[in-house]
Amino acid sequence: MSYKSFALAVGAWGLLMSASSSVFAHGDVTPQAVDASGLEPLGEEWREENPYSGNDLAIEIGASGYNQNCARCHGLEAISGGIAPDLRKLEPGIDGDEWFSYRVRHGATRNGIPYMPSFEGVLSQEALWAIRAWLETQYDPDL
Repeated sequence: MSYKSFALAVGAWGLLMSASSSVFAHGDVTPQAVDASGLEPLGEEWREENPYSGNDLAIEIGASGYNQNCARCHGLEAISGGIAPDLRKLEPGIDGDEWFSYRVRHGATRNGIPYMPSFEGVLSQEALWAIRAWLETQYDPDL
């Protein structure tokens, strides 16, 4: 193999590797099921306020659901690495509930690029409110 052929092969390999690493940079982002059994069923109509706030079982389920579905972007223990919002700033109560429910139900796009997928219809309302119940335990008013 000539030097020129070798250089072209190495360049093509490098281009392929850099392209594939950007495709897989965030890993497998397929939503993971959250078992919300044991929580009061909420029905089809979306609640405006978190019905599980302070519920110990919901907090436990929510911690697991967060780690499986949210931590890869929002960080372990809701501490962001800078790309996605730091969810320790999400205030407890109805104001935080409104922001949370809008965002998890509709996702987020900027300039036509999805930054967060919609989880409505992917995870149950019970699972999403359980995640919110756990997030309330991570709130840091000093941030």
